[in-house]
Amino acid sequence: MKKSRRLLALAMAGLMGFSLTACGSGETETTAAETAAEATETTSAEAAEGEETTEAQAENADSDKVYKIGVLQLTQHDALDRANEGFFAALDDAGIQYEADQQNAAGEQSTCQTIAEKFATDGDDLIFAIATPAAQAVAGVIADTPVLITAVTDPAESGLVASNDAPGGNVTGTSDLTPVAEQIQLLKQILPDAKTVGILYCSAEANSVLQAEMAKEACAEEGMEAVEYTVSASNEIQTVVESMVGKVDAIYAPTDNMIAAGMATVAMVANDNGLPVICGESGMVEAGGLATYGIDYYQLGYLTGQQAIEILVDGADPAEMPIEYLSADECELTVNQDTADALGIDVSGLQ
Repeated sequence: MKKSRRLLALAMAGLMGFSLTACGSGETETTAAETAAEATETTSAEAAEGEETTEAQAENADSDKVYKIGVLQLTQHDALDRANEGFFAALDDAGIQYEADQQNAAGEQSTCQTIAEKFATDGDDLIFAIATPAAQAVAGVIADTPVLITAVTDPAESGLVASNDAPGGNVTGTSDLTPVAEQIQLLKQILPDAKTVGILYCSAEANSVLQAEMAKEACAEEGMEAVEYTVSASNEIQTVVESMVGKVDAIYAPTDNMIAAGMATVAMVANDNGLPVICGESGMVEAGGLATYGIDYYQLGYLTGQQAIEILVDGADPAEMPIEYLSADECELTVNQDTADALGIDVSGLQ
């Protein structure tokens, strides 16, 4: 069950045109001096017109330019994949021609670094980095090429920009900051008797640490105790989730890349032991979690694609482009009905 609370209103840039003007002259009797002056004016006008035509042709040629775009995605899971798709959908809708070098680091920071160093010598027109570790690797070695990032909760906190309002360098993009407080409120709405919430995330992801702190505060406001359960590698997920059984009433998993990629394991253990999982994004719900109220990563990627158009076509400066966010009313409720049925939870009243 998926209920959208938004309508997409994305304005695309129009194509630029040009016009040429021609000059005419009447037949009048003139002196030799006047004839010479007229000839000089005609020659100047023709030269100006020729210059204008050359510039117009160059402008028209630019519309046929094929842009080289390097893409570094941290790992493969639904949210990041959707952000990737949305980015290029925006370029396609605008008629932008491009060659994309798609690289996936399979969750390995060292691989992110290797790919970033490759991009540094490739001569790309723009780099698109998806998720914080990928963005940090690219930003660390590329200073001259525009870099757009997405699926990063707080770019400034992650050291990617001087500030989210004024990036100040070659890096800008979009944030996937989710409504953590509203997600905890959703948990309380579904499970009004819940007393203890286990917060599951990877301790190596700065974004997840930030969200965990936000979740702890939100749980306190709802009168619930929050207990952190962290992993540092994907092979720890099953053991950590098993350790939560009998100790917590529900699990909250933020938009954590490692947990998202291993969500099938989380759901297998949690659902078998009657533990509802409230997630940070819809892909995690579709992988077996119970519910979320969160952003659409396709639209987040699309928003980033629009920034790419501003940079590539309009010549916008990343240093002056604030980090952008999807608005709260663009979030949506997603519920996994099969999981709800397996847990014996009535979700029919959720809106």
